[in-house]
Amino acid sequence: MNKKGRKHEPLYKSFGYAFSGIGNTIKDERNIKIHLACALLVVIFGVWLRISVTEWFVCLLLFALVISLELVNTAVEAVTDLVTEEKRPLAKKAKDAAAGAVLVSAIIAVIIGGFIFLPKLIGIF
Repeated sequence: MNKKGRKHEPLYKSFGYAFSGIGNTIKDERNIKIHLACALLVVIFGVWLRISVTEWFVCLLLFALVISLELVNTAVEAVTDLVTEEKRPLAKKAKDAAAGAVLVSAIIAVIIGGFIFLPKLIGIF
């Protein structure tokens, strides 16, 4: 039992909730679809350009960072909308900060991707 006297649910249920959250976000949110399409392009270019194991590791970490922050952004937006439908300064602040976190991670991912892929593309052309 946990500290509140309730039994813990089975671990598989926790994974089910997590996968449900990922699936619902992919189904409902445009921006995560864009991030996933970009990740797919990176994978295609990575295979084509034969990036190193270390470069794959960096790309996978960046995928995880951007996708995870997009999931958190979706959660912040959902909770904010649950609490209030009114235009409130704190609600805007929360939503904007969460969106900003995704934007920062995506910009950094593009910059790092440039360091990985541009020299290889320049070498080809």
